[in-house]
Amino acid sequence: MGISTDTVPSIKAWAKSMGGISYPLLSDFWPHGHTALKYGVLRAEGFTERALFIVDKQGKIRYIDVHPIGDQPKNSVLFEELKKIQA
Repeated sequence: MGISTDTVPSIKAWAKSMGGISYPLLSDFWPHGHTALKYGVLRAEGFTERALFIVDKQGKIRYIDVHPIGDQPKNSVLFEELKKIQA
């Protein structure tokens, strides 16, 4: 799932601009950034780091990737991490 500190209408507009998203998108708008704060990725300015967390079926965080907002993570790396969990 994707989580953003944006409002629900903003998230819906973004998903539409991307041609649709195949996974759930959640709003962490109110209380603003509560989930991001719990995961340690809420910036003082009120927006989040670009971060990916892979959580297994037991709720254990198995992979964390925090990178510059302008960088796109390599899908191949993410797929390899997902394979490790499924193995």
